[in-house]
Amino acid sequence: MTDSTATEPTAADGPPPRPDEPNVPPAIGLGVALLLIGIALFVGQLFDIGIDDVGWPAIVIGIGIVILTLGLFVNREQGMVIGGTVATTVGLVLFYQNSTGHWESWAYAWALVGPAASGLGLLLWGARTGDPTEIRNGTWALLGGLGLFAVGFLFFEGVIGISGRQLPLPEWVLPVAVIGIGVVILARGIFERRRPESS
Repeated sequence: MTDSTATEPTAADGPPPRPDEPNVPPAIGLGVALLLIGIALFVGQLFDIGIDDVGWPAIVIGIGIVILTLGLFVNREQGMVIGGTVATTVGLVLFYQNSTGHWESWAYAWALVGPAASGLGLLLWGARTGDPTEIRNGTWALLGGLGLFAVGFLFFEGVIGISGRQLPLPEWVLPVAVIGIGVVILARGIFERRRPESS
């Protein structure tokens, strides 16, 4: 016979909250964000620093850093960490392009914004939570994005010369880079396929 007084957890109860991830109200995150923005505005007025001095992409960078900080240390949300990393990377790319006028670099810089920044955010989240799976997936996504950026840079700047002048690169550089990235991706696929069998 079973003990009728024993209670079993139901699906409605949900998993117990993790002690290292307290439930932080969204208002706290919003309050911290406004506090940081207010401090930045005050410092700008104090030292007479305006948008014209730092460039308008600094706004995007600042927003991204605030979201990233909130995701890591206040709200502790994976989406905010990845979103903050992507927004910060967008701001950095825009800062470079606005400073140099090299807007054509978007032809390959998207790889930094998309897979590379997302992978970096996932890597930071994995390091924050101590999850080796998130760290591994984030690292691979980051390396993949950097590889796509490198191939795009070599193709658009070395072969096409999208900026108006072609980089003096040997003809074998682009094929070797593509082959190298392909070997790395293939090795990862083989490793991921064999890993469940060995565990």
